[in-house]
Amino acid sequence: MFFSIIIPLYNRPQEIKELLETLTVQTYKQFEVLVIEDGSDIDAEEVVKSFSDKLDIKYFVKPNTGQGFSRNFGFERAKGDYFVVFDSDCLIPENYLQIVKDSLAKNYVDAYGGPDAAHPSFTPVQKAISYAMTSPFTTGGIRGNKKGIGQFHPRSFNMGISRKVWEKAGGFIITRLGEDIEYSIRIHSMGFKIGLIPEAKVYHKRRTNFLKFYKQLHFFGRARINVYKFFPNELKIVHFFPAIFTLFLLFTLVTNIFNWKITEFCNFILALFILLIFFHSLIENKSVKIAFLSLIASFIQLIAYGLGFMQDFFKRVLLKIS
Repeated sequence: MFFSIIIPLYNRPQEIKELLETLTVQTYKQFEVLVIEDGSDIDAEEVVKSFSDKLDIKYFVKPNTGQGFSRNFGFERAKGDYFVVFDSDCLIPENYLQIVKDSLAKNYVDAYGGPDAAHPSFTPVQKAISYAMTSPFTTGGIRGNKKGIGQFHPRSFNMGISRKVWEKAGGFIITRLGEDIEYSIRIHSMGFKIGLIPEAKVYHKRRTNFLKFYKQLHFFGRARINVYKFFPNELKIVHFFPAIFTLFLLFTLVTNIFNWKITEFCNFILALFILLIFFHSLIENKSVKIAFLSLIASFIQLIAYGLGFMQDFFKRVLLKIS
């Protein structure tokens, strides 16, 4: 099997360098790499060219259209039997492609996704953010977990599609705001088999500070409503949880200000939630510092997503403003 690895890139030459370095040591060698420079102000041409003697690599420059349509640009030029999509801020374990090849040989799927994890080299903040994005107390296990809720939808930081999927389903029809979820749902609706390959993990850096993380998760909350406009039946009760949590926090604050009878109960629930996150992260990361940072990251994750979700739910669903 020959893989085409497609990486959209925008103003991140250092990140693509680190990603490409991890691809040079892949144990499975039958692959090409297509880097799509999406109208960047700071291009990575020299960085990519420095890998030309180590990888079968191609570099393309195009006007900025967003990551979804940049992936389509790569699909159109790929030679592989299977297309693999990574975000530029990922590091790829050396046995990743071998794991995917072996899994597809044993239990073939037309499209797959894999989980993400924190690399030992990540900063404590990055590890805390990684925890917040994978914890059962924040995302409910829907991002790369075998016990996730409902139909598994691969995410574009770590996903693959067969050439047959591309030929029949085409590519992304929206370029941002949940483009990968829409694509996954559409692939599934056309009868293709989608699966999780739990061992095919990547190390996903995500954001390097909490402000950037907040902005990203606010965007994700809005993206869920964008997907709803295409597939109304895919809006599940679990997607409302961050908004419910955010409203609960606000209600708890109000009860403490006015000292209502329900104050103690609200504070107890909130304290229990904090303790669950802290000790779960402590067990997972074996670091008190990361456990404390995980509390901050988890609250940012839930509040930012919840606010973004409520913003577009009110605007696009209730008020019907497109």
